[in-house]
Amino acid sequence: MKAIVYQKFGNTEVLQIAEQVKPIITSDQVLIRIKAFSINPMDWKIRRGDMKLMSGSKFPKNTGADFAGIIENTGDSVGHLKVGDEVFGVVKNLMKEGVSAEYVAVPASLVWKKPDKISFAQAASLPVVGTAAVTAFEKMGNITSQTKILINGATGGFGMILLQLLKQRGAQITAVTSPKGIEYAKKWGASTVIDYTKEDVLSQKITYDIVVDLSGKMGYKAAKEIMKTRSIFINPTPEPVEIPLAVLGNIFRSKKHIVLLSNPATAYTEVLLDEVSKGLDIGINAKFPFSQYKEAYQYAEKGGYVGKVVIEINNPVIK
Repeated sequence: MKAIVYQKFGNTEVLQIAEQVKPIITSDQVLIRIKAFSINPMDWKIRRGDMKLMSGSKFPKNTGADFAGIIENTGDSVGHLKVGDEVFGVVKNLMKEGVSAEYVAVPASLVWKKPDKISFAQAASLPVVGTAAVTAFEKMGNITSQTKILINGATGGFGMILLQLLKQRGAQITAVTSPKGIEYAKKWGASTVIDYTKEDVLSQKITYDIVVDLSGKMGYKAAKEIMKTRSIFINPTPEPVEIPLAVLGNIFRSKKHIVLLSNPATAYTEVLLDEVSKGLDIGINAKFPFSQYKEAYQYAEKGGYVGKVVIEINNPVIK
């Protein structure tokens, strides 16, 4: 089978197509013929070596973590899924495994049936950012109509889902986004939208109960200036050193620095599937064919787009 791999850390130029052996499943796994997989910022952070303490330095490495496809085979102990089911899922170890191939073998516990109302591309876009959004939502605690929330970088995949979750609680949401994302931020639930090309949210005399930095460009130190005395800063893109420092620092401060670490699981996915049944909008900004994998990653890494970027595989059945 064909797979997108890299043999060393680097930019998109290290990516290449290679032939790999079709996976052999264990009793608790399913073999999936991939139809689409999504691109997440974690993909290039791992590929560049930014996360090598957690990802390790063993090559070759595949990229991608969440996917959608069709079940080709099931392990002996798998009872809730069958050959031919349209499904979506995620790898067990987001730091060390990848799905950028025509086939992937994963535990059946991390695979769910795809709702008929969404496409393979949309389903592939759910697990990583969806789990992160649900986790962030839980970390926020009791949210009311008086809660003031700032989401910086609000219209990527993560923000897209988080905005829609928060909208249901009636919170006062301020979204910071590019000009392209203004109308989407409003549609997904923001009550106030700031165009970062025209306004600097840090210079405004407004304070917030919760600040979520999805862009990774604000940082806790700057965010403290716009946080209320008792408030939280949610950081989903921490540098490795920030994880222990945030935990230790929170002992002594009222403005908490919450490092967001999330792992896809059935409990989170059930929340997302319920939201899909109620009309969750899963916006796909761009879809690239498998052959244009470098262009896809180059496009995604530039940022500034709304929603998700997906690579699709129109693969024949490989025996």
